[in-house]
Amino acid sequence: MPPDPSVVRIEGPWRHLEVHANGIRFHVVEAQSPGSQSTPLTERPLVILLHGFGSFWWSWRHQLRDLTGARVVAVDLRGYGGSDKPPRGYDGWTLAGDTAGLVRALGHKTATLVGHADGGLVCWATAVLHPRAVKAIAVVSSPHPIALRASALTRRDQGRALLPWMLRYQVPAWPEHSLKRHDGAELERLVRSRATEKWVASEDFSETIAHMRRAIQIPSAAHSALEYQRWAVRSQFRAEGRKFMRSMRRPINVPVLHLRGDADPYVLADPVVRTQNYAPHGRYVSIAGAGHFGHEEAPDAVNDQLSRFIAQVYGSETR
Repeated sequence: MPPDPSVVRIEGPWRHLEVHANGIRFHVVEAQSPGSQSTPLTERPLVILLHGFGSFWWSWRHQLRDLTGARVVAVDLRGYGGSDKPPRGYDGWTLAGDTAGLVRALGHKTATLVGHADGGLVCWATAVLHPRAVKAIAVVSSPHPIALRASALTRRDQGRALLPWMLRYQVPAWPEHSLKRHDGAELERLVRSRATEKWVASEDFSETIAHMRRAIQIPSAAHSALEYQRWAVRSQFRAEGRKFMRSMRRPINVPVLHLRGDADPYVLADPVVRTQNYAPHGRYVSIAGAGHFGHEEAPDAVNDQLSRFIAQVYGSETR
């Protein structure tokens, strides 16, 4: 029998919530920090953590435990984990609307968005399409979407790293079967191919990949995950996709932090350099010894960067 969505309700120093936004229900996990006991939650700066492809909120476990001075929540994106899995809505417009809606549903006017990979692309889209809801963005291995597309289409190395995966996901049915068969073994192979050997050999990886392999088998989770990838490619040939990319050319007027593991074989350095054309005043940091999953492979270094960034964005509000 396939696992129930309750498998993602993993215990820890956090609480599990259900939040309705943009017409669907989201599973949200909120860190339990000491400061939240003395200050009303809606008076603390809000930080929303958005995971990447094939994952769920658990990828931010280290940040939920260690980031302080703000209200920190990790979300199962539309279609993942314990969140609703509608048949559509995996386009950039709707995903940005989901995030802006979550900010309001959590009782805030603005938030700092932190995203990895696909979650980072949601950060970029929300900052452009719903600027009033976004205070700042921090992304991990997630260059600006126009920069990533340009690099993949003009540089052989980035194209070889990115496009074969994106294209193989465009066919119907088979990719879903591939991700789920043998209890999610294909997902583990994908993660291993983008991570460093040091993390892969750790107990942290073993625990995490076991959770991921169960979560991707939740009914409709694999299909939803692949719909993100399908829209990213197919929209390039449609009017809605061209309109979306034109919209993304608008300047980013909020603080930006980009973190990339220097051993990331999937997102290379070139699209990060190109990202500076769209966020010229952003801060670009290389995380030593990390692969594509910097927030999981080098959590101390990433948390240090995120803590400093959040403190700079909010100043005395996080003290």
